[in-house]
Amino acid sequence: MKRVLVVDDDPLSLKVLSRHLTQHGYRVYTGASGIEGLRLFAQEQPDVVVSDVVMPEMDGFEFCRQLRQQRGGELVPFIFLSSRGEVDDRVQGYEWGADDYIIKPFEPLELVAKIEAQIERSRRTQSEILRLIQQQPQAKPEASPRPTPAELPLTAAEERVFREVIRGSTNKQIGEKLFISPRTVQTHLTNILSKLSLENRSQLVRFAYERGYSAEEEPTE
Repeated sequence: MKRVLVVDDDPLSLKVLSRHLTQHGYRVYTGASGIEGLRLFAQEQPDVVVSDVVMPEMDGFEFCRQLRQQRGGELVPFIFLSSRGEVDDRVQGYEWGADDYIIKPFEPLELVAKIEAQIERSRRTQSEILRLIQQQPQAKPEASPRPTPAELPLTAAEERVFREVIRGSTNKQIGEKLFISPRTVQTHLTNILSKLSLENRSQLVRFAYERGYSAEEEPTE
């Protein structure tokens, strides 16, 4: 069932509007001021808001302005229903964020037609937004361009150790894989750091990444 929030400080107007809209199949919530309208909107999340302009505590213009600043209130259809029918009043209503402005007295069927039109417009807008979101391809992080790696000034044995280090292997793991002692691995690593003017493993890994060296490349024999 479509839900309508009607805000008006005139009890008779609220009663008449509520009865008429209920007869046309709407669930109607009513408030007597903008302050009450904000509270009801937060509780009920109606499909459309119909509001008078001249009200105590908070008038319709301020009600509309504050509603547009709330989450969920940015796009909800908002219709002013007021006896203030001067051009300046209507323009001000649109400037505050209203979607339509109906002047009292009005034809009840016209109000229903305008409510339906605004709800349908809101539905199409939300459907289009959802469609665009669903069609948006998932952004993939762009890989940083890797430079073409230059030939390393290392021996074949040192290059094997180099590949294993940037793969994240420990000295023990490297020794087991290359069939050499951890001490020999450390000797090769010390020579690698010296030749590349680096101080530790972290700098070596960064060096390899920034210059495009891959742990998967086969060492030069």
